[in-house]
Amino acid sequence: MFFDQVKNALLEDDPLTKAKSVDQLHADLSTPVDLSMHQSIDMIEIPGRPAQPELVHPSKVARRKLTTEQGRVALVHAICHIEFNAINLALDAVYRFQDMPHEYYVDWIKVAAEEAKHFLLLRNRLLQLNSSYGEHLAHNGLWEMAIKTQHSVVERMALVPRVLEARGLDVTPGMIDRLEAVGDTETVGILKIILQDEIGHVEIGTRWFRYACKQQNIDSESTFIALLKQYNVAIGNGPLHVDARQQAGFSQAELKALS
Repeated sequence: MFFDQVKNALLEDDPLTKAKSVDQLHADLSTPVDLSMHQSIDMIEIPGRPAQPELVHPSKVARRKLTTEQGRVALVHAICHIEFNAINLALDAVYRFQDMPHEYYVDWIKVAAEEAKHFLLLRNRLLQLNSSYGEHLAHNGLWEMAIKTQHSVVERMALVPRVLEARGLDVTPGMIDRLEAVGDTETVGILKIILQDEIGHVEIGTRWFRYACKQQNIDSESTFIALLKQYNVAIGNGPLHVDARQQAGFSQAELKALS
């Protein structure tokens, strides 16, 4: 069954095997698949991940200047870890909510496949920089929000793709500028691919958030703003990438609430 395969991919520890599993799921959805719901859906407290990197509080993850190769390695590693987490988040969005339309699963498996592509690009970049995924400390903030929102597709779509993942839309252009300034064109090329794909991922979150709100007869704008307050979500420093967020479906009222 499809949801069994998704769960197996979610629980897979090896990143390369997980990426291959996601690609297979993506290919499988091009033909009719069995979307029969499970009698019960397991709580996935810890998704599959390798023993390294060690997970610590975000304050303990070192930040280094991009003018040094060590600093660039640390940045690439941090983004690589985010992309690995994003594979698990997309898979969990599929496994967790098994009563959605077929198109929902097509969308989120596509997202998982693109996150896997990003992970592999960054993993290979680390190897080029004489490093590897797992060599640096990392944190688990994205998955912690997945646990908090596992009871509600409205809350999941609002707070994971539209808040936590959408932060990447705001900060990536600045990272690209700083890396261009030090001549790291290889990493810049990868980040440009990621930025364009992530606009689409956040738009998918927006679309299914609004669908879920409509199904529950609640207003999407006021619900989104209320959830920001309910979860006391920190949006982060720096300006919003308004154009990217508008492409991803944010309304003026939502942008105002975020800023």
